[in-house]
Amino acid sequence: MKWEIFTVALLLSSRVASFQVPFKLSSLFSNSAPQQQQRHYTAAAPDELPIDLLQYKEDIVIRISYANDEKLKKYILGANDISYSKWGRNNRLQTIDLQINADNLIRLLEEFPALQYEMMIDDLPQAIYETYPVDKQQAIAQDVDFHTTTEFFFREYRDLSTIDSWLNLLQATYPDVIKVEEIGQTFEHRKYNVVHFSVPSEDIDHQDKKTLVITGGVHAREWISVSSTLYVIYELIQLYESFPNSKVLTKLDFLFIPVSNPDGYEYTWTTDRLWRKNRQQTPVPNCFGIDIDHSYDYHWTKSSDWACGEEYSGETPFEAFESRIWDNYLNETNAHHVISGYIDLHSYSQEILYPYAYSCNQQPRDEENLLELAYGIARSIRLQSGQSYQVLPACIDKDADLLPDLGSGTSLDFMYHNRAYWAYQLKLRDTGGHGFLLPSKYIVPVGNEIFAAIKYFCSFILSDDR
Repeated sequence: MKWEIFTVALLLSSRVASFQVPFKLSSLFSNSAPQQQQRHYTAAAPDELPIDLLQYKEDIVIRISYANDEKLKKYILGANDISYSKWGRNNRLQTIDLQINADNLIRLLEEFPALQYEMMIDDLPQAIYETYPVDKQQAIAQDVDFHTTTEFFFREYRDLSTIDSWLNLLQATYPDVIKVEEIGQTFEHRKYNVVHFSVPSEDIDHQDKKTLVITGGVHAREWISVSSTLYVIYELIQLYESFPNSKVLTKLDFLFIPVSNPDGYEYTWTTDRLWRKNRQQTPVPNCFGIDIDHSYDYHWTKSSDWACGEEYSGETPFEAFESRIWDNYLNETNAHHVISGYIDLHSYSQEILYPYAYSCNQQPRDEENLLELAYGIARSIRLQSGQSYQVLPACIDKDADLLPDLGSGTSLDFMYHNRAYWAYQLKLRDTGGHGFLLPSKYIVPVGNEIFAAIKYFCSFILSDDR
């Protein structure tokens, strides 16, 4: 079969690792196969380390409860003189996860003596180290079965060049249904690629097909969103191999942006695993990057974060190269075509978010239907893997009513208002035990549950010709 030929070609052409990476902390989930223990990063020679891990040596990740403490909440979410990085929030439980060093934690405790917190990651450099693929020679020494064709690519996270090679081989193997198209170049002159998946049908013209757009990797450190987007492509190929006349394939077109932030994603592989933004120059010297997901021209508000901050929105809408490339592409190719579905994959917190993000005072045009589909997606994930995904408006997740700029200029709101009939942001696993550093052994389980969600989404929008 074509898929086996394709996988063998990938094995021969790719210099990637090929066995699973464990994680130091205990797993939040118990249904995955055990992995071989990886050595501590301090035992590795400097030239064996993927990046400089000492930059994180003093940092930990903690979960703080701000329940019934508005002063603490505003202090943490707003501007203050204590340095830390916000990882994730749970507005239902009133908690926030912070990457912080010991000195700044002491300062925070001095400011709020009654502060309650829980240790999430106590050895951040090691947790980071274990998300990178191991050396290829070590992988061979582990007697990896190179004849295994199914899901080999998804045993590890993959860097940008490997992803590009995989997609190009996919296009060469399935030229009738896969097309990789460069639609622009980033600030650092990398290709901005979209992947078309479309099965020709004698019964329906191409322009009459409904389109589903799936994106990942807007925030560079969220590697699981990239692998999950790629996994959906892989599963569609499996469906095409087995059921080429499937209604999902013949009546729908798929458009993927697996790496929506190529410069930032590359930077996480070479320099800073926890980088979030893109890498373009800002007005402040030595401050790089705009948060792409605050750059869209729908209720855009200049962020209160400064140019070096992780949530910096730029000075004008569409200043981020990537958001501008995507908007130009839509204007040039889909000006009169409404996208049926838009799903933007992120991590972490296991949430299904629906519009709007910019304000909870603005009700979406069809909130009841959005909720019906969202709860159906959550149910499909639960049936697939047992994992629970919470459904809520994006404005609550963003705390837009506390600080309006936190929910401004998102792709979710922009696509829903301007382009897509159905639009969601899915925040993938986990709920905080690993955060952005989800071990590679979860790539396939998360991919399976997200493909289950996509299948439900497809059946929903195709039912009764919605």
